[in-house]
Amino acid sequence: MATQRISDEPAFVLHRYDWSESSLILEVFTRHHGRIALVAKGAKKPSSNFRPVLLPLQPLRLGFGGDAEIRTLKGAEWAGGQVMPTGDALLAGYYLNELVMRLLARDDPHPRLFDAYASAVQVLASEHGEALQPALRAFELLLLREIGLLPALDMQTPTLRLMEPQARYSLVPEGGLVAARQGDGRASLSGEQWLALQGALDDGASFTATLRQAAQTLSELKPLLRTLLHYHCGVSTLRTRQLMMDLQSL
Repeated sequence: MATQRISDEPAFVLHRYDWSESSLILEVFTRHHGRIALVAKGAKKPSSNFRPVLLPLQPLRLGFGGDAEIRTLKGAEWAGGQVMPTGDALLAGYYLNELVMRLLARDDPHPRLFDAYASAVQVLASEHGEALQPALRAFELLLLREIGLLPALDMQTPTLRLMEPQARYSLVPEGGLVAARQGDGRASLSGEQWLALQGALDDGASFTATLRQAAQTLSELKPLLRTLLHYHCGVSTLRTRQLMMDLQSL
């Protein structure tokens, strides 16, 4: 069987590990091949062409080959168009990367999710700080939907009954969307708000539409999605979120 060679593949570096004194193992998110592992031989050498290119949160075009679990990086070019996020936006970008690494299986392509990730990173690299949190919520929603962990937001999950616009509903990890009960302490959104989010997810320009809708429900939506994400990641707190909290406490 011939070794598969891929060229000019849109990609982002999610994480990098030392492999030897001179080489790196990369976790990358590609548009047509999903999350894959690559070995970048000699990437740590001062003379390597890879060294200034293999940065997180930067759009790349990669060439790679091989049929093993860890393939070999053959070429890497910066696709241009944006600067490296800084400050809170940089930490937010690392948070997106942690979600992708924890929730996406290897070699499972998700082109629509890749496009949403690229759009979210563009927001992080911009100077519009007010869009940071809506961008995170939009990506969380699109990620959960893409991998089948988000229930339909236009009906009650246990009964499949339609939402009542003025009633309140909570998103529960093992139960989906359920009617909120007074005094249970759970965050909730109105049926009208859940319906609007479903409409945004179904929109042709779903990242932009979802970002705009998420911006209207930030304080209530954040804890609902956080609970669902932690449940499916199998952790009580994601590493990047803990880092953000530690920095804020300083």
